[in-house]
Amino acid sequence: MFWPQNKLVARSSIRRSGVLRAFTLVEILVVIAIIAILAALLLPALATAKAKGLRVGCFSNLKQLALSAQMYAADNDGKLAENLPERQGTNSWVLGDLKLPSQSTNETLIRQGKLFPYASHVAIYRCPADSSTSNGAPRVRSYSMNGWMGSRYMETGPSEKGYRTFVRESEIAAAGPASLWVIADEHEATIDDGWFLVTMDDSRPFASAPATRHQHGYCLNFADSHVEFYRLRDPASPGLGAQVYAGNSDWLRLKQVTTIR
Repeated sequence: MFWPQNKLVARSSIRRSGVLRAFTLVEILVVIAIIAILAALLLPALATAKAKGLRVGCFSNLKQLALSAQMYAADNDGKLAENLPERQGTNSWVLGDLKLPSQSTNETLIRQGKLFPYASHVAIYRCPADSSTSNGAPRVRSYSMNGWMGSRYMETGPSEKGYRTFVRESEIAAAGPASLWVIADEHEATIDDGWFLVTMDDSRPFASAPATRHQHGYCLNFADSHVEFYRLRDPASPGLGAQVYAGNSDWLRLKQVTTIR
C-alpha cells in the first residue's frame, strides 16, 4: 500500500516515541479555569436576557388587558368594567380570591370576569415570571386593578374624601388617561381578589404590594393603554412584613399615578 511521505514520517515518530503526548495536569487546569471565567462572564448576561424576556411577556399581557378594558368601555356606553373587593361584588372585571386554594387555580373564575370576552386567553392574566403555586399548581392570576377604578367604593372611606374615583371613560379623560394606572403586577404575598388597594391618606402603605419578580420591580398599564416598568428603589419596598413609612419613594410614585383630587 502506498503511504504519503508525511504520514510515514508521523507513524515512524510514533513508533520511536512509543506513546502519544497527552495533556499535562497544568494544561487541563488552565483550560478548566478559562471555561469557568467564560461561564462567569456569560451567565449574568444570559440571566439578564431571560429577565428582560419575561418582562416583555408581562408587558404584552398588560397591553392586551388595557386594550380589553377600552373595548369593554366602548361596548358599554363608556362605562368601565366593575372593580370591587371580592366580598362587595360578583360582577367584576375578574373573579376569584387567590388566598383560597379552591379559587387560586380555578380558570373558570377568570372566564367569568367581564374582560374575558375581550382578553379571551387565561394565560394573559398571569405574569410569565410569576412562579407562585397553590397545592403544587400554578395560580391563574398575577394582576389586580387600581381600587380607584371601576367603582365608587374608595369614596366610602371618610379619610379618602377629596380624591376621585373613576367609573366612566369620560372621567378618566378629564383627569388624563396617560397619567392613571389601571392594572398592575401584584406581589404573590398580598394578591387576593382583583382589587388593588392604595390608601391616599397613607393609612396602609402597600397593603396591596406591587410585585418584585422583575429584578425588584413591577409592570403596570395605564388608561391610555401604554405599559411601564417601575423599579423599586427604596430598600424597604414593598414592605412585606415590615412597616413602610409614608415618605417611601416607591409608595409616593405609585400614589401619584393612582388618582387625583
